[in-house]
Amino acid sequence: MNSDYSAQNIQVLKGLEAVRKRPGMYIGTTGADGLHHLVYEVVDNSVDEAMQGHCDAILVVLEGNDVVRVEDNGRGIPVDIHPTEGVSALELVMTKLHAGGKFDKKSYKVSGGLHGVGVSVVNALSEWCEAFIFSGGEESKVYVQRYKLGIAEGPALETALSGLEPWAQERFSDGLGRRGTVIRFKADPSIFESTAYNYDMLSNRLRELAFLNKGLKIIIRDERLSKPKVHEFKFDGGVKSFVEYLNESKTILHKEPIFFESNREDPVQGSVEVECAIQYNDGFNEIMYSFVNDINTREGGTHLVGFKSALTRTLNEYLKKSKQAKKLEEALSGDDVREGLTAVLSVKVPNPQFEGQTKGKLGNSEVKGIVESIANEQMELFFDLHPEVINNILEKSVLAARARIAARQARDATRRKNAMDSAGLPGKLADCSEKNPSLCELFIVEGDSAGGSAKGGRDRRYQAILSLFGKMLNVEKTRIEKVVTNDKLQPIIASIGAGCGEDFDAAKIRYHKIIIMADADVDGSHIRTLLLTFFYRYMTELIERGHVYIAMPPLYKVSYEKKTFYAYDDAEKDRILAGSGRDPEKTAVQRYKGLGEMNPDQLWETTMDPTRRNIIQVHLDDAVEAERIFSTLMGENVAPRREFIEENALLATLDV
Repeated sequence: MNSDYSAQNIQVLKGLEAVRKRPGMYIGTTGADGLHHLVYEVVDNSVDEAMQGHCDAILVVLEGNDVVRVEDNGRGIPVDIHPTEGVSALELVMTKLHAGGKFDKKSYKVSGGLHGVGVSVVNALSEWCEAFIFSGGEESKVYVQRYKLGIAEGPALETALSGLEPWAQERFSDGLGRRGTVIRFKADPSIFESTAYNYDMLSNRLRELAFLNKGLKIIIRDERLSKPKVHEFKFDGGVKSFVEYLNESKTILHKEPIFFESNREDPVQGSVEVECAIQYNDGFNEIMYSFVNDINTREGGTHLVGFKSALTRTLNEYLKKSKQAKKLEEALSGDDVREGLTAVLSVKVPNPQFEGQTKGKLGNSEVKGIVESIANEQMELFFDLHPEVINNILEKSVLAARARIAARQARDATRRKNAMDSAGLPGKLADCSEKNPSLCELFIVEGDSAGGSAKGGRDRRYQAILSLFGKMLNVEKTRIEKVVTNDKLQPIIASIGAGCGEDFDAAKIRYHKIIIMADADVDGSHIRTLLLTFFYRYMTELIERGHVYIAMPPLYKVSYEKKTFYAYDDAEKDRILAGSGRDPEKTAVQRYKGLGEMNPDQLWETTMDPTRRNIIQVHLDDAVEAERIFSTLMGENVAPRREFIEENALLATLDV
């Protein structure tokens, strides 16, 4: 036994110390996702008030100096003294873990924040935090309490409205009225990698919440700009509006979404509410969002399993009675019936069991049966009343099944071919010698000349080069069987080594940096877009895990006497040319029309050398908006694409 190990080595973390010591346990990460999670935690408390019918407006303000303010017009956190703790209920909620009004189900029947750690964690991870409680009534009172590093600086004190900041006196103009809660905080820069908030990331989540709570108005305002940017979200159609929003750039198979809402009493859960909207389009991809108590369950869970099972079983039952049955020798699979499906499933569960504080997956087994039963009943009722809709869906599902079978046969043929080929890698791939994927880079380069320069300039130890040629396939307009057999995409699939579509296995990725290196012109932009569409649709985890990058080759080479400069845009070129003491007659400017014009050493120096290159990592911050953009730009429907181009043409920087 180690004599140095004794009782004095055992630490007891008091109050919110545990949160500051291990923030990842409570918000997942101290990166950008964790920072924005602070805002979501506060907003979710306001949404919980809205779900109980006590709040109809929420305001999120991004102030200067990385300060965030979240306001609502709910009941306000109680400020009276707690009978056993001896401090105000507000101070308990703000400074104690597992303190809140969501445990007894009297104040909140359903809630996203069930653990009572949300706003206290925000307080713990803030450099400072302020809580303002507006009591309402004819003579509205305001109670204020301030905190530093999660510790209250004094009790909650009644404060005159006239003595508060201008924003507090202007609440009436924002439609928030005389009552509610305001939480204002500054995230602690000693904990987070960055404390700068992304307006788009926040507005996308707020838009999502507005869809899920029909009639709730949510405003986000960015005051960091000289001219504040404001978005207001309010959707009276709820999840129906959400589905129509997702499908607005697609060609739909039926005009009205299939919509149902119902509740079911359960001995374990009590009343479980299920709301769902479904609409099919003529595309080949599935768009499925599921929520529990307004929390986006990105990893799914029992509610989503129940819905998918109901959909597959219901369509197979209708297939047996349809003339489409003759065209298929086997049952429809889940993937078949979800081709072209856009669906939003929202479930309200009194006692949800989530996996982890970030609540990515629902675990309640009883919810599966409840959702499955309700979905079966409601879809059968709808399809019996709308036979033309079920016929269109079955026709599309059968075509998807036949395509799936063809794709399976193509994969089997490819596997047999690769088994006979000992290397199993495409001939266009110049591989690297390093075998550790975390150290390896794959450059995807268009054209043999550019590929030749890249091969000559690379570091062979860890940089692999895959040369492409000819026109890329737009996967947005075709099914999986055309993708797996396409001669332009097969080399990419084989080189990455992780499969494609439903067979994709991220554990088998051969390179942790996959860098798209295309010319800096319109054609290069098109190639990048086609490749990104393929990765997004059939290798989504590549993007989610941060493995996809875009190379930034220079546009110009500026030579003066014996010095060489590279410019990545016109503005940088002009700055170089404007350098003091430079004789224009002795300055040579070379415009690179393509990567193939660059010598191997130039390509290495400007675009491939990790110590000097510029590369952009591709992120998937908002799956909803990404879905809309890919569908708009790459789909069959021309009108939304034309509208997008007309709206954004002046923002483009093109070199033709």
